Amino acid sequence: MKRLSTASAAVLAVCSVVLVAGCSSDSKPVNFGKDDAKGGTTRSQAPKNSKVQLPTNPREWTTQRELNDGTKVVRTTLKGGKSGFEGKVWAWAPKQYFEDKYKNSAFPVLIALPGSNGYPSNYWYGGDLKLQETIAEQAGKGKSLPFIVIMPVLNADKKNYYDGSDIPGRAKMGTWMSDDVPDLVRENFRTFKDPKGWGFFGSSSGGYVGMKMMLQYPNRFGAAIAGGPDTRPDSPLWNGHEREKQANNPEKLAQDLINKGGPTVNLSIMLGTKESGQRNVKDFLAKYGKGPIKTNLHMIQNGQHSGRQYAKSLADGPLEWISKRMLAPSP
Repeated sequence: MKRLSTASAAVLAVCSVVLVAGCSSDSKPVNFGKDDAKGGTTRSQAPKNSKVQLPTNPREWTTQRELNDGTKVVRTTLKGGKSGFEGKVWAWAPKQYFEDKYKNSAFPVLIALPGSNGYPSNYWYGGDLKLQETIAEQAGKGKSLPFIVIMPVLNADKKNYYDGSDIPGRAKMGTWMSDDVPDLVRENFRTFKDPKGWGFFGSSSGGYVGMKMMLQYPNRFGAAIAGGPDTRPDSPLWNGHEREKQANNPEKLAQDLINKGGPTVNLSIMLGTKESGQRNVKDFLAKYGKGPIKTNLHMIQNGQHSGRQYAKSLADGPLEWISKRMLAPSP
C-alpha cells in the first residue's frame, strides 16, 4: 500500500518537470528573513520565555512558481549538517506570514512528504495538486491554519525506499527528516518551539514516514495527516538489521508512547474506500488509537490509493481536524 502505482508516479513526475520548465529564470531570490514587503531585515527579538523561534540564518531561495495571491513556492539545496545527506527542499509561506500584524508571530509548520520514490523531486510543490492553494483557501475560510509548508525529498535515490530511517550503512534519511530539515526551517522562518507547532502531511510512503516521525519524536512533532500509509517498515534495505528495523516500527513506537503515557500526538488517516490494505490501517487505529495517541479516520468515498485524491480530500475534514490541535499564529 506504500508505493504509488507506476502510472501515478509517472504522471506526477511529468507535472513536476513541466512546472519547473515554466518558471522564470530571472526571478529574484527569496529571503524569508525579511519582515516587510520592502525588504527590511528582521530586527526584532522574541521576548524571554517566548514560544517564538526567530530565524537564525536566512538563506536565499530560488522561486519555482507563484500563486495567484502573490506567494511563492521556492527551492533550495540542503547539505544536512547531521545526516550528511544533500538533497532538495521546497518551501511555501502563506500570505498571512508577511502581514504586518503577524510580523512577531510564529507560524505552524507542515512538512509535506510524497509517495513513490520521492526523489529527486517532491510533487507537492507543483500547481497540479494545489496543496498550497488548498491550504490558502481553507485558511481564508477559517478551516485551516496558515501553515508554512516544507517539502523535502523523501529518499536518497530513485531505486530504494529508506523508510525515513537511518538504516545501517545507508544514507541517514531518518536524521535528514528529524533534524536537518527542521533545522533548515528554524534558520529561515518564525516557528514555534512547541511540538504543537510542527506536523506532517504525507501520501503513501510519505504518510508512513510522517506518522513514524511523529511517534518516534513526540517532543518535536505533534501531529500528522497520513494518506494510505503502511503501519510497518518494509524496505528491503533492513535485511540483517532487525533490531534497528523494530526501532523504526510505528506499531512498536505507538505502544511505547502509550506505555509512557505521552506526550500527546494527533494522527489523522485518510483512506479511499476502494484501496487495498485498509484492514491493517484500521487495526492499527483500533489497537493504538488510545491514551496519548488521538486519532481520526477520514474515508474517501470511491477513493483509491492516490496522492491526488488525498490532496483534494484535505479540505473535507482532515486539515480542519489537525488545525484545531496545533498552534495558531497570534497577531
